[in-house]
Amino acid sequence: MSAEAGARHGLERSEVERYIAERPPVELQMARSIVSRAVVVGPVMLLAFGLARGRDGLVAAAIGVAIVTGYYLLTGSMLSWLARVSLGAYHAGALLGFILRLGLIAATMWAVISLFEVDRTALGLAVIATYVGLLLWEAATLGRNKGRRVRSRG
Repeated sequence: MSAEAGARHGLERSEVERYIAERPPVELQMARSIVSRAVVVGPVMLLAFGLARGRDGLVAAAIGVAIVTGYYLLTGSMLSWLARVSLGAYHAGALLGFILRLGLIAATMWAVISLFEVDRTALGLAVIATYVGLLLWEAATLGRNKGRRVRSRG
C-alpha cells in the first residue's frame, strides 16, 4: 500500500509506514525468488559460454552469474531494510540505489578483470544476459500470478 493509496483510505503516512514495517520483507523474498532461478539460468549460461568461448568463457560466465545473483540479493536486502526505515528512504534507495548498484556491478567487473585473466567479452555478455534474463523471468511469473489472483476474485 502506497502513501497515496493510504491517504485515499483515510490513513496517515505513519500508519502506512507502520503497515509496511509489519509486513514480510517482500523485496527480499522477490530477490530470493530471482536468485533461485539462477539455478536454472546459471548452468545455461555456463554451457552457452563454455561452448562458444571455451574454458575461459565458462569461467567468465560463472563469475558473471555470481555478480548478478549478488546484485539481486543486495538489492532485495537493501530495499527491505529501507522500507522499514521510511517511505522516503525506500524511494531514495530505489531510485538512487539503482544507479549506485549498477556502478557496483561495473566496479566489481573492473576489479575482476584487473585481478584475474578473464574473458572480458564473455563476462560482460554473461552479466547482461543473466541480469535481463532473470529479471524478465521474474516479471513474467509475477504477471501470470497476478492475473490468476485477479481472475479468482472476480
